[in-house]
Amino acid sequence: MGRAYEVRKASIQKTGAAKAKLYSMYAKEIYQAAKNGGTEFESNSALKRLVDKAKKEQVPSDIINRAIDKVNSGVDETYTSANYELFGPNGSTAIVACLTDNVNRSVSGVRAVVNKCHVKMGAQGSVSYMYDHLCIVSFKGLDEEETLEALIEAGVDVEDIEVENGETIIYGAPNDLFNIKEAITKKLPNVSFDMDEITYIAKDKVQLTGEDLETFQKLLTMLDEVEDVQTVYHNVEL
Repeated sequence: MGRAYEVRKASIQKTGAAKAKLYSMYAKEIYQAAKNGGTEFESNSALKRLVDKAKKEQVPSDIINRAIDKVNSGVDETYTSANYELFGPNGSTAIVACLTDNVNRSVSGVRAVVNKCHVKMGAQGSVSYMYDHLCIVSFKGLDEEETLEALIEAGVDVEDIEVENGETIIYGAPNDLFNIKEAITKKLPNVSFDMDEITYIAKDKVQLTGEDLETFQKLLTMLDEVEDVQTVYHNVEL
């Protein structure tokens, strides 16, 4: 299976979390995107992408609108992205992505889970080098040759293109996400993107059994309960 499968699987796992956590996550991300780039979709592609994604995950419109209205009404909040890198049992690793208005709170929350699960927190870069940091865009309607032609015409370089069951999947640098989508939209104006993510995908996977697997599953469950944790990327086959 391609790397896109790992992203889909992570998304499915995330939707199993409490709805309140999911809504809070999108509210913060949408607010920050609107604050950084303005509240008009036409001029803020990051905001449009987040709102479209939130709607796909059935986040209520009033939560989306309230987050945007906070910016229009002058509410001043600042959220910071922070990643924490973890070493789990028997070669397992994780990258914990947080979005927080209090970095001390987020690191304390993650560290408390680390201590309870008896795993280790590594220094910045100690785990992430074992992952590919990519954007993934998938859609239907163009074959590989047509997709490559659209990207070349737009002057966009990508890491890889895959075609699986009629779906074209593009892997690129994280900061090229919007350029890739614009290139495809220009070629296929009515395109519907099945996936447009920025993610970390482990270069190598590990399999855990017994107590090691129980420990890692406990780690994921407890991290999901931490207020500021947005996503956990890991290298474990589940």
